[in-house]
Amino acid sequence: MVALKKPEFRTIADAFNMHGGYVLKFSNGTFAEFFEDEFGIEIYDTKYAYNGGSKAKHLNAFVETEDEHTVCRVLRRLWDHSEEIPAYREADGREAIKARLFALISKMEGGDAGPRTDAIERFKARDPTLEELVASIERDIAANRPSAALDRLHTYCMKKFEHLLDERGIPCDRSEALRSRVGKYTKALTQERELRDMTLQIVKNAFGVFDLLDQAEARFIFESVSAFLRFIKTIEASRFGA
Repeated sequence: MVALKKPEFRTIADAFNMHGGYVLKFSNGTFAEFFEDEFGIEIYDTKYAYNGGSKAKHLNAFVETEDEHTVCRVLRRLWDHSEEIPAYREADGREAIKARLFALISKMEGGDAGPRTDAIERFKARDPTLEELVASIERDIAANRPSAALDRLHTYCMKKFEHLLDERGIPCDRSEALRSRVGKYTKALTQERELRDMTLQIVKNAFGVFDLLDQAEARFIFESVSAFLRFIKTIEASRFGA
């Protein structure tokens, strides 16, 4: 759970125009859709209704109820969404509001939070097996079970690199090992663009870490693979979540 002071809640309210019960320009329906589509979260669940029924009250309750990582992930995405709305993007004092919000996010992320799962994205719309896989990974990490999450992360990576190959029209046999899929992906990437030697080494070596011995190593491996997925997203964002 996140324990914030009143000024910190005001920072969030200022960032997302929550005064008066609103959140940005969301209607009740689009607010629910945003949380469901982006995070698989039912924002109108009764556990977020104890302060009241408005969108702002539900968001505040969500912030109070969920762990630091989940809250920071949502706040970052809400800010990105606000950047798509000219009335907010061009508002006076925008940079000062952003500075306060991201200082608050940095403070929360500096706590004893679990491994980040923001790179474990739902990259295929309406794929129930992928939805459940991502949700299972998030539940295991929230419950501090990185060893359990690691098996599912391997399955997720199998799907992710099959997807990245499919986006290029490259066949991928269902029985192909993850290392083989990453190898094909690396080859395709080097044919498309000139990669620095360090980038190539990162890609080639990333999946030699799936052997583990204990809980601490499981957490390290989970965080390492997640960091690699974030790295892949930075070098080809257009295909990563297609």
